Amino acid sequence: MSVQISQQQTELAELMKRYSRQDGVHETDIPSLFFVRESHVAQPVYGVYKPSFCVIIQGEKEVLLSKERFRYSSADYLVASVNLPVTGQVINASTAAPYLALKLEFTPSQVLEVLSDSDIQARPEKSAKRAMFVSKIEPSLLDAVVRLASLLDNPRDIPVLAPIFTKEILYRVLQGPHGGVLEQIAIEGSYTYRIKDVIEHIMKNYNRTFRVEELADIANMSVSSLHRHFKSITAMSPIQFQKQLRLQEARRLLLTNSTDAADAAFRVGYESPSQFSREYSRMFGFAPREDIKRLREKI
Repeated sequence: MSVQISQQQTELAELMKRYSRQDGVHETDIPSLFFVRESHVAQPVYGVYKPSFCVIIQGEKEVLLSKERFRYSSADYLVASVNLPVTGQVINASTAAPYLALKLEFTPSQVLEVLSDSDIQARPEKSAKRAMFVSKIEPSLLDAVVRLASLLDNPRDIPVLAPIFTKEILYRVLQGPHGGVLEQIAIEGSYTYRIKDVIEHIMKNYNRTFRVEELADIANMSVSSLHRHFKSITAMSPIQFQKQLRLQEARRLLLTNSTDAADAAFRVGYESPSQFSREYSRMFGFAPREDIKRLREKI
């Protein structure tokens, strides 16, 4: 790691410690910018990554997308270009050196604006690619991150400068080795652009049954083409994608509401409580009641 990157990370770490004094995910006054702090190796966390740029300042993390592992540290950054259900786990953290990470969410329209204002020759890929990647951090990219985060010390500058620095971060990522993956979400007609619409439909209707032909129509693809490109982009089939959303939401309901497993199963779209229990146990490693009891004891 270069001296310049090390200095930039030291500056970011000091700033982040001031604005995230406790463990957890912290919203900032900068729109779509979040700080994450963990002072110990945590249990796996299940959730949906929105399109986002993530950089670790201190520590290490592993993200599981279906069965594919993405491991990254302070030498890297991670990008998710579409909504993706994942399992994340901090694997290197301590009280003396807490895990510190920064997440910047973005939209396809922001990516399109960068492409429109730059000389990047964006064109649809001939084949769909995974909508998540890890790449090595560069000083020019980290410099833009430092300037964006430092606006927290000058809040009056946020409305004018935050969009400019966010745009620069996206520009640097688009110029990087995996920039072609990111640009696809903004190119109308690309496989990623069309699958993005299918993902949005599944997320809005995860608790109802739908036919694969219905999804294929949304993407303007054949059923076989939909399956192939959906799996290339998300590492799972549409049904597996829906299942992860259902189980994540059921777990949230069980943890935050006084509801039982059968009711949670019904609310997320399962008709068979026994099937729900089997699939829940397969995903989370414990039966619903045992899992929730275990989680509540740790709160």
